[in-house]
Order: sequence, then C-alpha cells, then structure tokens
Amino acid sequence: MPAYRFCTTWVLEAERERVWDAIYDSDTWSEWWQGIVSTERLDDGDEQGLGQRGVYEWRARIPYTVRFEIVSTIVEPPFRLGGDASGELEGTGLWRFFAQGSTTAVIFEWHVRTTKPWMNVFAPISKPIFRSNHDWVMQNGGEGLARRLGTKLLVNA
Repeated sequence: MPAYRFCTTWVLEAERERVWDAIYDSDTWSEWWQGIVSTERLDDGDEQGLGQRGVYEWRARIPYTVRFEIVSTIVEPPFRLGGDASGELEGTGLWRFFAQGSTTAVIFEWHVRTTKPWMNVFAPISKPIFRSNHDWVMQNGGEGLARRLGTKLLVNA
C-alpha cells in the first residue's frame, strides 16, 4: 500500500488551551473546517478521552469522499493528541501544541496508507494529487480555526 507522510504547522495568536479545545472537539470541526463532510462520535473513551472513537468523512478538490475512523491513543492536554486511523486510510495522526506567551504553534503529523484498490493502483500518478488535496484541507483547517477563535493565523504551512 502506498504510504504518505504529511506535516502541517499552524501558528495562531491564541492561548494554547483555546487551540487545544477547538481541535480536541472534533464533533464541531465541520462548523469551521472546510473539507469535512461529516463527523460522528462512536465512543467517548475513558474519562481522559483515551479510546474515543469517531468516523470522519473528508472531501477536498477531487470529487471523492475519504472515510476513516480514528481511535484516540494519546490525550495529554494541552500538549499532545494522537490517534490511530482505519478505513480508507490507515495509520497514525499526532497533534502537538507549543506555546510562547499568547501564541500557539500546532504541528500535525499524519502518516497513513491508502487501502482502496483504485487508490493503490493509481498511486504512482495520483500521489501528487493526494498530497495537494491534503495541503488544501489543512490550509482550510488553519484558516477556519483562526476564524473560529477570532484570531490571526500567523503561519499555515
């Protein structure tokens, strides 16, 4: 299966706890993050949120919706949030939050493989398209998060 490794950085003029809260509350992502078709919580996990399960559907510029489940495996507020993905994408995602004064840097690492046969067959020519789609989704996420928090997005890379 073709593997993809992505790293996105957002820097916002906002306190780390506010940024953490918005990202941790994935049930509301579709309210501010363009590209999300739907989110559905399947399980709340334990009292810290470990084991929380949700299904997410994303649609970017190509006319195809990607659906996968995430199970939280790391919940360390307000520093790290991670999970394992399964479904049309399989792998791991990790959010890390860094603060300096009232500015917060968010680094998201997404290491996944595609599972759909057509995605795998066409991977040699479609990898740049999938990468561009991911970048589009994350660009929209940074901009949407800044709007949600009523603040400035200083870096979206």
